[in-house]
Amino acid sequence: MNRKNPLKRLYNWVLHWAETPYGAYALFAVAISESSFFPIPPDVLLIALSISKPKKSYYYALLCTIGSVLGGILGYYIGYGLMEAIGIKILTFYGAMEQFEKIAYYYQQYDALAVGAAGFTPIPYKVFTIAAGACRISFPVFIIASIISRGTRFFIQAILLSIFGEKIKKFIDKYFNLLSLLFFVLLILGFVVVKLVIQK
Repeated sequence: MNRKNPLKRLYNWVLHWAETPYGAYALFAVAISESSFFPIPPDVLLIALSISKPKKSYYYALLCTIGSVLGGILGYYIGYGLMEAIGIKILTFYGAMEQFEKIAYYYQQYDALAVGAAGFTPIPYKVFTIAAGACRISFPVFIIASIISRGTRFFIQAILLSIFGEKIKKFIDKYFNLLSLLFFVLLILGFVVVKLVIQK
């Protein structure tokens, strides 16, 4: 089965690092690469490592966040200066050109809010990072929004795993996108409230 499914083999290869002494290094590397070109999200390894060592789940979430933001910077500069040479090839390879066009529109309309949404949607983060560079989104805004959104995503998982351990894994697998969407809606409402208070 795996021989006929390269993506599944790659998934299992990422997952196997949780059983080695190099799991944290692999997690950091996957978090960096997934933000710009790699197909497997770091969440799978984050969950596996956190289940095996619940007390280190926050450390793993921090590694994920730092790696993801660094990889996001790479994706941003691919979109900013290497769109024709590399960016289009990456997006075409993943069949994500249509998603890219939609995200580019959202960037033009909503700027920082669209960057923040990147951390909570099932759309590959690499599409958002490359689009951010291609659309010339403010780099400081991109970094701040990436830290907040990606950090929140990974730390939500870390909190759940540190408290509930393996029991929560199936719940995360099934409902994480819904939980992330709910959090993002609350985040937007928070921005709206703050804006209204400032205007008063």
